[in-house]
Amino acid sequence: MKNLFFVLLCFLAGCKMAKNDFNHNDVVCQLDYSKSKVIDSLDKMDVNEGFPRTVKKGESAWATTGVGGWTSGFYPGLLWYLYEYSGDTVLLEKAQCYTARLEPIRKLAWNTHDLGFMMYCGVGNGFRVTGKPEYKEWLLQTADSLALLFNPKVGTTLSWPWMKKRKGWPHNTIIDNMLNLELLFWASKNGGNPDYYDMAVSHAQTTLKNHFRPDNSSYHLVVYDDKTGQVLQKITDQGFADESVWSRGQAWAIYGFAMCYRETGLTEFRDAAIGMADYFLTHLPDDYVPYWDFKLPDVNGEERDASAAAIAASGLIDLVKHLEDPKLKSKYLCAAGEILASLSSDGYISHNTMAILDHSVGSKPHDSEIDVPIIYADYYYVEALTRMLQLERQSD
Repeated sequence: MKNLFFVLLCFLAGCKMAKNDFNHNDVVCQLDYSKSKVIDSLDKMDVNEGFPRTVKKGESAWATTGVGGWTSGFYPGLLWYLYEYSGDTVLLEKAQCYTARLEPIRKLAWNTHDLGFMMYCGVGNGFRVTGKPEYKEWLLQTADSLALLFNPKVGTTLSWPWMKKRKGWPHNTIIDNMLNLELLFWASKNGGNPDYYDMAVSHAQTTLKNHFRPDNSSYHLVVYDDKTGQVLQKITDQGFADESVWSRGQAWAIYGFAMCYRETGLTEFRDAAIGMADYFLTHLPDDYVPYWDFKLPDVNGEERDASAAAIAASGLIDLVKHLEDPKLKSKYLCAAGEILASLSSDGYISHNTMAILDHSVGSKPHDSEIDVPIIYADYYYVEALTRMLQLERQSD
């Protein structure tokens, strides 16, 4: 009956799901595999050495980042998801240890926009699973710090504050920053400043107005005048070119606007997520894992980005939960299944490292983390699998 749930939805969508037939058993199998792989690596790691970030070429162990690195929250969050799924107390112990190491983030004030990634992915999942009061306190304090970056004259939170001096950008906003809004939404409903809801909505509406082309593809970065809100530049930092479409940026957009629709019920965010998802899906190669940019002049020899695929899959499943049109629900769930089927294949599973997935790209223009495992790919892959399982249970 559970397998029938996936098959029926994909039949209604008229999609190519029969090619991969990614069903309930596959979801469970991949969650079990992910749990076992993570547990097998735990005794080879030291929480005091930092947070897993990437596996360098030719190596098998995670290279780590400090608590101030923007990816620090993903590994604790991964542990929480796998503990929630399995109930394995080894994962609980390690999740608590790594989460405790995130505590200093609440004192970082306004020097980074990535506080949502850093704190909500780790501590937020920890609070959701355990309800620990101290986790709630840390999240509320971190939301206060994130809110300091909001500029009401522009209508968005500032990204990369250091770029004011480095490049002379008065106020910049990157598409990635959509995901940090979830911390503001959460805080506004859990004892924090209720104005944070309005800040998050403003950021999303301003981003929707300025970040997207008529075909629903996303610019990576918009530079604003910090006093008038005027748009000064629309450019990229991690994509191929200013007018290309960085695939992970497009995935951030799908996920971010699906989340905003979930939090607000505003149909403009639903329609935005649909448009951005359609662009992403219609520009995918046959295996549903994008190249690192959607507008490369020649894809021969170019790298795929498993992280973009995983982020998009998780965002699509979140969107499906809140859509009413059965054909749209089926279309996006089917597409997420296609993506997860490819990521779960030998072509993308990492066989010789501590990571779950291989073949992600951090920033090719900066010659950084190219075609290697990266922790946020694992995080969003497991999140997508978890969401798929939860969606199935809701249908029973």
